[in-house]
Amino acid sequence: MPDIDLFWSDATELAAALAKGELTAIEVATAYLQRIDELNPTLNAFVYIDRDQVLHDAAALDRKREAGGSLGPLHGVPVAVKSLTDVKGMPKTMAMKMWEGVVAEKDAIVVERLRSAGALILGLTNAPEFGYYGGTDNHLWGPTHNPWKHGHTPGGSSGGSAAAVAAGLTALAEGTDGAGSVRIPASLCGVVGLKPSLGRIPQQITPSRSQSNLFHGPLTRSVADAALMLDATAGEHPGDVYSIPKDPEPYAAAVGKSISGWKIAYTPDMGTGAYVDPEVAQIVRDAVAAFEELGATVTETTPEWPGPIDEIMWKGAWLPGYAGMNGLADWENSRDQVDEGFLEILAQGRELTAAEFGAFDALRGMAYDALQTFMEQYDLIVSPVLTSAAFPFDHIEPHWLREKPLKDRILGWLLTYPFNILTNPAISVPAGFTADGRPVGLQIVGRFRADASVLTAAAAFETVRPWHKVRPQLG
Repeated sequence: MPDIDLFWSDATELAAALAKGELTAIEVATAYLQRIDELNPTLNAFVYIDRDQVLHDAAALDRKREAGGSLGPLHGVPVAVKSLTDVKGMPKTMAMKMWEGVVAEKDAIVVERLRSAGALILGLTNAPEFGYYGGTDNHLWGPTHNPWKHGHTPGGSSGGSAAAVAAGLTALAEGTDGAGSVRIPASLCGVVGLKPSLGRIPQQITPSRSQSNLFHGPLTRSVADAALMLDATAGEHPGDVYSIPKDPEPYAAAVGKSISGWKIAYTPDMGTGAYVDPEVAQIVRDAVAAFEELGATVTETTPEWPGPIDEIMWKGAWLPGYAGMNGLADWENSRDQVDEGFLEILAQGRELTAAEFGAFDALRGMAYDALQTFMEQYDLIVSPVLTSAAFPFDHIEPHWLREKPLKDRILGWLLTYPFNILTNPAISVPAGFTADGRPVGLQIVGRFRADASVLTAAAAFETVRPWHKVRPQLG
């Protein structure tokens, strides 16, 4: 076996060793399954694994290599999939107890592409019910713990995926992002989380084909791994009306380029007016200095929105998206199996009028115009990902929001959601730690469809602030 740490090496390094035959897929699968057996009972990051199927798939990958077949870029690399994404033959519950036993009949597009790239699908990771908030707990599988601080949230809604990567239970993980659900757990778990441009990775997360705030994205240990996974999953597809082609150059080529001379806007709160924990604010402010070390010019400034950006998100995208779910089940007679917060969102969705939606949809368009105009002056925007580091998982918000209305409790600590409704690519990279060891993330936002630029800047930051190499202490 080569001199490689199976659980902490980048997926790019692991993929190279597998392609050369220095490792077999069976060796990798067996090692990861054993680590999951040891650590997952405490973390609850994975909620479904078919051990026999994983080993069967690994053996098939080894036979393909031995026969001289063409190998994909993720040949034999372990990948976890969020439980809100369809994987054929695996549970399709949307983390809802009432749908326990329902099984997906086919792979989602992103899973098809992961398999085509040679990925070894380990299983499904935990999420909140229908991904409705930025934590990871539900009536079906219970809570996921943050690998850095037991009893604290890993974030969400892709919290199981982020925790699995942070704990070395998988090399790569897929997440979905409707208001920050890839970047939130990336920040709280100290990993990399990329929300690409709208349509870059085709999605069919809900039956609707008009929801333009939903994304798939990689959760990884390094920016190079995020680029590797994006290369394997990006590209247009007729199943997604918003899907767009890949860029001509591979995203992996964006890693290692210079950002000298770039103009960067630093905003402490993304124009949301949110309270930011002072320790988090200082960690990110210190991290932003890295861009000047790399030769960029940093200016503290903030986009001006045409109205409250949280209201634009809530009534222009979030409530309309959930309103259509009112007819999916008998919610009133299932209250003991569903979070009250989710039921409140459904109720607010029923109350939303077409006139309100139309008004906020128009404001969303104005906010889009305002952002694109702002970005004419800057190559990137950087900010905190969140206003808080991890907090106890029995709350859906930091303590200063606990008496606020549901909208504020869900959105009031996030600086991620503007880029779900405005479509620009955004990434979370580890930026440091609080005094008690909780990770804090830095958000990097690019111009319209400038995914490669976001990866370039994130990788450059990583070289001078290698926080991604710090590992949690696990049992």
